[in-house]
Amino acid sequence: MRPLKITVRDAESGSVMEIIGELDYSNAAELRDRLTTVALEPGQRLVLDLAGMDFCDSSGITALIAARNHAHAARADMALAAVPSHTLRVLHIVGLDQIFPLYPDSDAATRS
Repeated sequence: MRPLKITVRDAESGSVMEIIGELDYSNAAELRDRLTTVALEPGQRLVLDLAGMDFCDSSGITALIAARNHAHAARADMALAAVPSHTLRVLHIVGLDQIFPLYPDSDAATRS
């Protein structure tokens, strides 16, 4: 089990948040809190890079939805990059793969 680590970097299209470790009940609030520190301008894109995410429970999924809501409140876009297969399966089951734009990696997500 790896603790949650969140790093933020700027990209030409907006911000990229890299999520590493487990996004679950014990730390999903940390992602929601960090979102409030990410300033987005209309037309920009917030990318959540999930390549290093080991696990995501329902609280983590809720935090991903909160990220989408944060971006849309700023009239910005939001995308998920490098979604692990176990999380992609859950997104597909609940239909969120139709809501979140999905990209193979953060480079592709910031170029589109």
